[in-house]
Amino acid sequence: MHTFPRLTLATATAAALTGGLLTFSAASASAADSVKVARADFNGDGIGDIATSATTAYVSGHKGAGQVIALYGSATGITTAKRTTLSQNSPGVPGTAEAGDAFGEALAYADFNGDGYDDLAVGAPGEKVGTDTDGGTVTLLWGSKSGLTGKGVDIKDPSPSAHDYWGLTLAAGDFDGDGKADLAVGSSAATLWVFKGGISTGGTPGGRYTVKPPVQSGTGSNPYGPMKLTAGDVNGDGRSDLVVDGYETKTSAHWNTNYWLPGTSRGLTVTGAKALKSGVVTGIGDVNGDGYGDIVSGAAWDAGSGGTAFPDSANGGRVAITYGSAAGPAKATMFNQNSGNVPGTSEKGDKFGWEIDLGDVNGDGCADLVVSAPYEDLGSNTDTGQVTVLYGSRTGIDLASGAQSFAQSTAGVPGDDEKDDLFGADIKLDDVTGDGRADLVVGSYENGGDGAVTYLPSNGSKITTTGSRALPANKLGVSTTGTPQLGAVFAD
Repeated sequence: MHTFPRLTLATATAAALTGGLLTFSAASASAADSVKVARADFNGDGIGDIATSATTAYVSGHKGAGQVIALYGSATGITTAKRTTLSQNSPGVPGTAEAGDAFGEALAYADFNGDGYDDLAVGAPGEKVGTDTDGGTVTLLWGSKSGLTGKGVDIKDPSPSAHDYWGLTLAAGDFDGDGKADLAVGSSAATLWVFKGGISTGGTPGGRYTVKPPVQSGTGSNPYGPMKLTAGDVNGDGRSDLVVDGYETKTSAHWNTNYWLPGTSRGLTVTGAKALKSGVVTGIGDVNGDGYGDIVSGAAWDAGSGGTAFPDSANGGRVAITYGSAAGPAKATMFNQNSGNVPGTSEKGDKFGWEIDLGDVNGDGCADLVVSAPYEDLGSNTDTGQVTVLYGSRTGIDLASGAQSFAQSTAGVPGDDEKDDLFGADIKLDDVTGDGRADLVVGSYENGGDGAVTYLPSNGSKITTTGSRALPANKLGVSTTGTPQLGAVFAD
């Protein structure tokens, strides 16, 4: 997931890819696997919950301290009434809210302590740790019968002198197949730390190890190491694999590259790693129902913006699907808004593929795909944003029929198209009604950067606007001083 202007560390990276039009932030990602249900369930009621953040929110007057919000599902979906809002000033949450902490910059969920409730891992990469400016922290907030609690524990950085921005990227999965949740943590360095075998309520993991994917570590001009981590079982062996989005190590230029790292009985390994199509956001889901996770990557930049670094780019952005197999990633296909009957037209600056997510909207056993284009212009409104839903089938994502697009001008969608709304800042397909069908949740930059979360339910066969609602920042306990950017990050 990306976000819009927030941490200064993002600026150089964004400029390399987008000509400095915006910044994007690494975000959490994890996929449904044997350790966690296909939805977050922080209160154990069997209905999916949503975790989001307002990373640049003021807390007790501290700019950019950040907050996280759990939105609990119900038979009628998510509402403003049933939620928990937490910051580092909330009782029991480790640390203290300070300017620039960026609490919630990365989010990942799993049942780390094995008590039957999903927990939330929260990155605050801007946290000052002792004398280490931007040292960063990772906090686990525990789930319970009443939902996400203020009780939590920090996961200490094992090597603080080796990097900055601890917790910049997160992913949860079961990388060694032992049935216990693991947590992968990224920073400014290419090396990832993996905490394995579950994590106790005291913060002690079953073990830990490092893995170094073949991507660049951060430098002065490009402070990122890995930009995003995505967990999911691509080769069908019952273990989570990891896709790492980063920059090529073979050149000093900022060439985007993605790698698949297989999970093994000993955890993640770079042995057998495979390079993938470029992109800066990734999701994993079985779009053709063959039992293997398929890798979907979004590349939101325009053709030519990266020169020869991005030979497969397209004006307005594009999406690549790399199908899974017993041997891991296999054949790849790509599409954009000019492909088949995909709604819209590819235009420079649309940023189609800015965010993606997968889930089964119609219950046919094939994952469906939602793609955002937050910089889509609609009418006279620039950068108002649009999201597209494409449906999976036994032959893969169907580009010929059934596609849907939603904007705030779509009948039944709350709000109106307005300049800089950035509808689709982040997106999530998740079953928040408990009917076994994925519903659509959309984040936006509504109200001048305050942000909002829009809920669009599944009717069992497709996404519908019947029963839709918007959840604005000021109704969720988020301070609207400045630009809190509620909904720019969802936990996956």
